[in-house]
Amino acid sequence: DQKLIDAYRMEKDIHAITASQVFHVPFDQVTPLQRRNAKAVNFGIVYGISSFGLAEDLGISRKEAAEYIEQYYQTYPGIRSFLEGLVTSAREKGYSETMYGRRRPMPELKSSNFMQRQFGERVAKNAPIQGTAADIIKIAMIRVSRRLKEEKLKSRLILQVHDELLLETAKDELEKVSRILEEEMTGAAKLAVRLEIDMHTGNSWYEAK
Repeated sequence: DQKLIDAYRMEKDIHAITASQVFHVPFDQVTPLQRRNAKAVNFGIVYGISSFGLAEDLGISRKEAAEYIEQYYQTYPGIRSFLEGLVTSAREKGYSETMYGRRRPMPELKSSNFMQRQFGERVAKNAPIQGTAADIIKIAMIRVSRRLKEEKLKSRLILQVHDELLLETAKDELEKVSRILEEEMTGAAKLAVRLEIDMHTGNSWYEAK
């Protein structure tokens, strides 16, 4: 959705913007509670959350939750059409697909069981998004590991957790490794928005957090 893309490019608070537009309040008057609720909607939509699920998460009525979701789709119409397109494509092809072509069979969409079909629709929306994120972090791992070897560094990539990479780094290589991470992770995919990363260092994983 172009509104979300523009907000991300301008490094704005996505959740506060969503709260402002969904709850019809000025951006600078968004409350912490409204931002928290908007954050739940932002992430929940990606997982194909239902009004029941959102109501449970936020402690509100199903009617309110349904209104939040509908208002979200009205605010970001590109999101609705994108997600509906994912379901249609998966139903026609029999599988969902990541941006890099990795497939997940979707027999649930043709099930005679209503609950299974509903589950299939949620997976059809979510798998291409989560799957593409998984593809990107794997590409980043390969790029980082290759650079460390090419530059004959002592530092090594030792662990990946979701969207996080953990490296054991020689102190005299810290600046060079930081530069490699910045270049190789942000360059792992060409998207409509720039990939951003955070880096932390410490004598242990706990300290680096």
